[in-house]
Amino acid sequence: MSEPDILKLAMRNYQQDVKIPFEYPPPSSTASPASSTAPATSAASIASLSLSLLRPPPLHRCPPPAHTSCDYVLRATAYNLPPLRVSSSATAPHGTYSFTRLAPNPNDPATLMKEDGVSVCSQMWTENFREPGKTVTNLTNYLRRFELWVLAYQKVCADATGAYMPRSSITRSALEDLLALRNAVLDCRFKWGARLEFFIRSPNDKTDYESLSKRKIKAILTTTQPSPFQDKIVQEVLLMVLEPVYEARFSQKSYAFRPGRNAHTVLRVIRRNFAGYLWYIKGDLSSVLDGMKVGMVINALMRDVRDKKVIDLIKAALTTPVITGRPDDGEKKKKKKRKYQKKRVLAEDEPKPDPYWLETFFGFAPEEAEIHPSWGHCGILSPLLANICLDELDRWMEDKVKEFYKPSTSDVIWNSPDGEAEQGNTSWPEFVPTSGPDKTRKIDYIRYGGHILIGVRGPRADAATLRKQLIEFCDEKYMLKLDNECLPIEHITKGIMFLDHVLCRRVVYPTLRYTATGGKIISEKGVGTLLSVTASLKQCIKQFRKLSFLKGDRDPDPQPCFRMFHATQAHTNAQMNKFLSTMVEWYRYADNRKKIVNFCSYILRGSLAKLYAAKYKLRSRAKVYKIGARNLSRPLKEKKGQSPEFHNLLRMGLVESIDGLQYTRMSLVPETDYSPLPLGWRPDHEKALLEYIKLENSRTLEEQRDCLKECGLVSPQDYISMLVWNYKRNAISVNHVPYIRSSENEMRKESGLLSSNDECIEDDKEGCIME
Repeated sequence: MSEPDILKLAMRNYQQDVKIPFEYPPPSSTASPASSTAPATSAASIASLSLSLLRPPPLHRCPPPAHTSCDYVLRATAYNLPPLRVSSSATAPHGTYSFTRLAPNPNDPATLMKEDGVSVCSQMWTENFREPGKTVTNLTNYLRRFELWVLAYQKVCADATGAYMPRSSITRSALEDLLALRNAVLDCRFKWGARLEFFIRSPNDKTDYESLSKRKIKAILTTTQPSPFQDKIVQEVLLMVLEPVYEARFSQKSYAFRPGRNAHTVLRVIRRNFAGYLWYIKGDLSSVLDGMKVGMVINALMRDVRDKKVIDLIKAALTTPVITGRPDDGEKKKKKKRKYQKKRVLAEDEPKPDPYWLETFFGFAPEEAEIHPSWGHCGILSPLLANICLDELDRWMEDKVKEFYKPSTSDVIWNSPDGEAEQGNTSWPEFVPTSGPDKTRKIDYIRYGGHILIGVRGPRADAATLRKQLIEFCDEKYMLKLDNECLPIEHITKGIMFLDHVLCRRVVYPTLRYTATGGKIISEKGVGTLLSVTASLKQCIKQFRKLSFLKGDRDPDPQPCFRMFHATQAHTNAQMNKFLSTMVEWYRYADNRKKIVNFCSYILRGSLAKLYAAKYKLRSRAKVYKIGARNLSRPLKEKKGQSPEFHNLLRMGLVESIDGLQYTRMSLVPETDYSPLPLGWRPDHEKALLEYIKLENSRTLEEQRDCLKECGLVSPQDYISMLVWNYKRNAISVNHVPYIRSSENEMRKESGLLSSNDECIEDDKEGCIME
């Protein structure tokens, strides 16, 4: 057998993990079989020949040891194959060689990435939603999955660089550093908040820490610094591991810091479920978000998670002190004395900041959403930990909702414990008909972060009793001292402020139509209340004043936006249109959507008009509107100099087009979205998970088959299987039977015609013979 044949045979059986002994003659026939040089020379020739056969890609080999039995390790790196060991023995007459597969190297990142990180996350979500009440004890196994660490690295890099980094673009050195970070976390060698010693660094961090001066090192160790890059990766991995565990357990009454839920969901739930409530308790528990005792957080975690490594990691993040210091006065003075400060040059992969947009317009948020928890070194884990701690309050309130429910037989609404019965045939889902003196007593509850809202239908004494019990519960569980001023009881007629919207009611007299016995349609004039969710104009003015867009309360006066003084007219109008689009979307479910958006458009348009008047020296807003039109879409030119017409320049492509301001008239503002929230609403990802789990269950398939049989229907799969079975049994397709019968009839007809023709021919022959 020749050398190429030997190598081909070995590599063919390599994937089968089979040990193949074979004889190979030495290249020199005069060499003795027992000599030590023959096996080494043969093995070297095999290695060199394998390099020539498998190039590209190259195969790397290690140097042989200095003894008679030599081992060569061949690694096909580009093929991503496990190592191959070629062994030779000098006891055989011509040398015996064997090929075996080595175990994968645990320190090689390429061998650890077996699946995609997203598929691993999907598996975790499915497992936890399948058994939501099960205590979790095996989270360390997911911490070992290197795919999650790679996915976390991609997310953190996207936040740091502003661009998504594909998995194929991650360098091998970054993967090795990421593997070192994972091993440090698993071996309990990782320390939160490290300032100078890092396992992995950000791609944008080009600092040479070895050459730093003592003054800079002291400043790094004693002043406030951003969270280290490696801490963010560990936080992201912990979030990916813990979030599916608790999302399957959280109450449906909480809506903050959760995927698929936002402030709009809260407003839709209020419009759907809080109609008819008279008394409201609005509580501010945001002090809980500022921080809690470590023991309380750990106890809340250990109710569902019993993994020691994960618990110790979070406990270390909570207990490790955060350095918050300011630079010395000497450093401040030195900075002030510098006359010229060099401008920072952006890197090639660094996104260009937009100071006109980022600094100004992201401050327009409701008060309930401004407070974002940040506990120790937990970072993005803090909102999840806050929800875990407050979930006990949600469960307690759910029990109180069931306890306070007292139905009335004379009441026309809420005859079910959930109170979700249809309330008449009106076009408003928030309409509640008025009933007699004996009304159903009921409460409902909703929480957005640290702010809670409780609606009570019944006497004020019920609301006072519930408030007293709530104060006692918060004092016992969270050591939070509350009083009646922190939990005020307000009537619906005064208006309830929540998420910058005002909840109030209106008395309406709609016509109710229903079908009586005998199919007769009856129309009656009804009376009831309608829950109104309107945007607060006062809060809107407050937000604009905070952004320096206006001054005054009763008669607000727009102020020029000098932050955009050096921007072009096209760029300024484009940024304001983004802001207006944000306002239109934020007030989507407000009853006064047209009015509030038109007010925002008036403030922004007046601010820009004053800005352009100062920039182009036009003296007044009226002159700006005269030149630039109502929506400021025409170019505003300075007094000095004349330029060609704007339309000619635009046609030649020498200037950029100017988009006018949107929603300058109330008729251009879209209508309010009154689409009702479906009964038993859940986010789309939870719906898909529950549907997938339901379809995986074998009972679901059996129930569907039984239902089809009861209805006398046949599923497409059963119909196809029936056709195939009939074909196999009769060797004839059921659908081809009529065609076969028709073909048989045609054959019979043809045979009849042939027989008649034969008879005619025979008669002609007999006639000829007689003649």
